[in-house]
Amino acid sequence: MRHLLTTVGLEHDQAVSILDVAEDMADVATRAVPKLPTLRGRTVANLFFEDSTRTRLSFEAAAKRLSADVITFSAKGSSVSKGESLKDTAQTIAAMGIDAVVLRHAASGAAEVLAGSGWIDAAVVNAGDGTHQHPTQGLLDAYTLRKTLHGDGSRGRDLDGVRVTIVGDILHSRVARSNVWLLTTLGAQVHLVGPRTLLPTGVDTWPVTTGTDLDAAIAERPDAIMMLRVQQERMHAAFFPHEREYTSAWGLDDARLERLATDTIVMHPGPMNRGLEISARAADSPRSVILDQVTNGVSIRMAVLYLVLSGSDPREVAA
Repeated sequence: MRHLLTTVGLEHDQAVSILDVAEDMADVATRAVPKLPTLRGRTVANLFFEDSTRTRLSFEAAAKRLSADVITFSAKGSSVSKGESLKDTAQTIAAMGIDAVVLRHAASGAAEVLAGSGWIDAAVVNAGDGTHQHPTQGLLDAYTLRKTLHGDGSRGRDLDGVRVTIVGDILHSRVARSNVWLLTTLGAQVHLVGPRTLLPTGVDTWPVTTGTDLDAAIAERPDAIMMLRVQQERMHAAFFPHEREYTSAWGLDDARLERLATDTIVMHPGPMNRGLEISARAADSPRSVILDQVTNGVSIRMAVLYLVLSGSDPREVAA
């Protein structure tokens, strides 16, 4: 496992094994000193060309818990503002001696370009590229679902038969795309809900069902409902008339929260627009696993960094 760029093409056994390795990594957090010497002497560079809080800090925490050295780059205030290219930025940082690059970039496909270009000799982990992919988010969501639904007996299990409804701005969401391909590979049934203007062209070729009626989807009693942020920074047209209309039709408000099945869990990749796609009560309710997603993200990213830097097959490590 040299790079992690996408969930598309990730094999079922590979994905389950990554989740199992993350289970081992989660145990580290319970220790008096929550660190492993596994990546001592290795350097991980976080290259973030887009704003981030959760993902950047999560990768930093993951690398440090594995005893790696961490270099964090933010495009704001850097030479990127002077016109420096991705190639030059990556090669400059690589010249300082790095073993892995965690890349977030506004351009879809940027991580694949960096991994396949030969510009640097380092492992590449995609931390989100445009509207394309965010594989570690998909993995942490799958891990959270598995752990919440299967409990302590989750090791080695997939998500066969689990029904997940993903709601909102599917068009601009790399999280939705990563989840669709990973969750269906693991056996889950995925249903996408949102305004027609925010459902991607060609979504009928995806391994999912789609709809525009959130209330009808809730009536189907899914195991999990995942609310997506309305990505206004990527919208260059009017995709819906007004925020109030969006909330009325596709927001998880207090009334819809009450109508959820008692065992339906509430998810959100963050950051949340409280009062728009999700109410404060829904976000903070006992059925919400949003903070669990954040916690589990560190374990998943520890597993991924370990696997790409050791070059191991996750199936052999998990065994």
